[in-house]
Amino acid sequence: MNTTTQASATSAETYLYWTGCASNYDARIAAVVKATTRVLRAAGLSVRFLGEEEACSGDAARRLGEEGLFQQLALQNIETLKGHEVTRIVTHCAHCFHVLRNEYPRFGGEFEVHHHAELIARLLDEGRLRIRRDTLGKSTLHDSCYVGRYNRVFEAPRKVMKAISGESFREMPRHGERSFCCGAGGANYWYDVPSRTTAGALRMKEALSTGARTVAAECPFCIKMLEQGAQNANPGADVQVKDIAELVAEALEETPSEHPAP
Repeated sequence: MNTTTQASATSAETYLYWTGCASNYDARIAAVVKATTRVLRAAGLSVRFLGEEEACSGDAARRLGEEGLFQQLALQNIETLKGHEVTRIVTHCAHCFHVLRNEYPRFGGEFEVHHHAELIARLLDEGRLRIRRDTLGKSTLHDSCYVGRYNRVFEAPRKVMKAISGESFREMPRHGERSFCCGAGGANYWYDVPSRTTAGALRMKEALSTGARTVAAECPFCIKMLEQGAQNANPGADVQVKDIAELVAEALEETPSEHPAP
């Protein structure tokens, strides 16, 4: 490694990537981690992982009323993060994002926490990502509750979508502050809620009404609920649900050897 390369590696912006539980147990969500890592590294960021040291963020436990378990997990994770001298965290999981940013500080976990849509939008603004623009076709965006309404992150994901979809980007009737939950919020993902029509199916009907063939999501649980909803809403519909980072990764312009695989 020459001196220039060594200096660049040393000064690289470093982020701890909080991968979340879903990516460790579901191959579909593991693909989101790979895509996000590829995008961040393509922009020259240094990405680190906790691996087996990463425990559940505790979000579901707290929503279900298991406050003691939540605090136990929070304190354990904070100790681990501080042990690794972590200052900046990025995550694709809306639930982990909200908990790490807003609820861990009360227990001494003061970190700079970013949702990956925020970070990717900034990297695009700074010209650090080379992408093929206006290539996605008709698409729409589902605002995850913990990214949008709870944390007021509305513009960043739209910047990303408009960069890769251009004029083909469509808004659903309910979007932004008026967005509709995928059905997983409040820990509903973990048990069956009696209903004739699922929230995910209702949401996918709204998405299909825009004419979009790609629905972008910002959360692993939204992806799962919307994919299931698509099967119920219109089993034969030609529509795909993808994380926003997967769409950016597919639009990247880079040489195969330029950035190592995660």
